This record gives sequence, C-alpha cells and structure tokens, in this order.
Amino acid sequence: MPESAARDATSPLRVAIVDDEAPARALLREYLGAHSDVAVVAECANGFEAVKAAGELTPDLVFLDVQMPKLDGFEVLELLEPRPAAIFCTAYDEFALRAFDVHAVDYLLKPFGRERLSEALARARARLRAAASGPAAVAGPAAAPGPAGTGPAPKTGVPAVAGPAALLTPTALATAARPPGQHAERIVVRDGTQIHVVPVSRVDYLEAQDDYVAVHDAGRVHLKHAALADLAASLDPAQFVRVHRSFVVNVERIARLELVAKDNRVAILAGGQQLPVSRSGYERLRLLLK
Repeated sequence: MPESAARDATSPLRVAIVDDEAPARALLREYLGAHSDVAVVAECANGFEAVKAAGELTPDLVFLDVQMPKLDGFEVLELLEPRPAAIFCTAYDEFALRAFDVHAVDYLLKPFGRERLSEALARARARLRAAASGPAAVAGPAAAPGPAGTGPAPKTGVPAVAGPAALLTPTALATAARPPGQHAERIVVRDGTQIHVVPVSRVDYLEAQDDYVAVHDAGRVHLKHAALADLAASLDPAQFVRVHRSFVVNVERIARLELVAKDNRVAILAGGQQLPVSRSGYERLRLLLK
C-alpha cells in the first residue's frame, strides 16, 4: 500500500500537477479550485521536478501528463517513492486507452471538462479509501461504480479503480499502452537524489537481483526497482533476449557462445563478461541468430 494512501479521510486531498504546458497546468488548477477538499501542493513543468517535489511533499494524488520530454508520465510514476495514486492526462489514441481501461488506471483524455475531472477525482478518492482499507479492498473482483453509482463504468468513461489489474506496475502499463511494434528507447533509474536515463542502445545486459534489476551499461551498473520480466517485455525482442531466468542480453554485445558441458553454455560478451545460457535461452538465441 502506498504510504500516501494512509491518510486522514477528513484532510484535504494533496495533489500535484505535472504537465510541461503552462496553459494545461493553469486549466487543471482552475478546475481543481472548485473542489474544497483538494489542496494543490505542487506544480511541475517536467518529470525531474515532479520526482523531486513528490519526494519532498508526498502528495496523495498526481495528475501526470503522459507525453512529456526528458521523462514521460510512465517514467515519472516508476521513479516516485512512495508511489501516489495517479491520474494520467493524455491525448493517446484508442489503442492506448484500451490499455488504460484494461489495467484500471484513471485517465483524462485531453481536452476534458470540469465534469470529467470530477468523475476522475471521485475514482481517485475511492482508490485511496480502498488502499487504506488494505490489499483485499484494492484487489477486489468488482468494478467500481459508474459516475451515477448505478453500475460499472462504461468503456468510454472512467476506468474502474478496483480489480487485480490495478496492481500492474508502471513499467508493464507503459508496455501495454504502446502501439504494436513500439518499444522502450531508454531505461530510467533512480539512485538516491540522482536520476539516470540510459538509452537501451547502451545496455549490455540486465541481471535480476531480488526485487531489483541491475542494468549493466558500458561498465556501469544501475539498480532499478523492477521485475526482470516487466523490463524485458518493454524492450525490442529482436535486440534483447532472455538467455537465463536471471539474465537478458543485448544480442549485439555477444561475441560468441561456448559449450562448457552438455547442454551448458555461456555467452561471452564483447567486454569479456560471461553469462549463463539456459537450454530455452539457447533456443531463443538460435532462432534469432540463424
């Protein structure tokens, strides 16, 4: 449960606005001003400002523009600790909106009006109440009621805030929202107060380490709080192959494969690193490199 969910139900909803366009921030601030139980604690023009402000102010809810330079909305959400509830503000197409619907993330499709914002706020409050009640309330099977409280939200309206899909990670959500054939071009990693943006072209390999993934980048290692499967799914499968349950390798870095025992192989990288290759990992490489 996010720490921001453990809040006094009578206190104002602490909100941060993140959008690189000043008119969009002003309009959202104006709309939120009509809600007496909402306090805007931060306005940020880019993702770096958002990460810093969220760390200092711990908002309950963040309005996140999806399309931003430097860090997009998904990447910002990945880096926020503790992670607040989020409402994405987006001009994404229908394919991406289906991903939001399926994975129960609230969104505002630009341009939106006051009524639509009020609906999204109601959903956010419901999510925070559910999170404060415990995991069972967040992961319940029923969809949240529609705006009038008479049934599930329609597909064209606000997505549900309950259900197991609501626990999807930001990395997996970003992958689901991309059009077919589009893959991540960078990996963002938070290291204390520093944020590293690593182009995937620089990545040698990824290594699972408990709840983290070690991103090996030209002799440097960055620890990212993520699941290896989620991170690997965001990358181009023609370039990054899972060769072992703990390793995903950039095939451009492989110098050769060596058989060290029966069905026991290692990948020798251009930098001299040796990675174990499982039987299934070898089959993936063989099919890709034949």
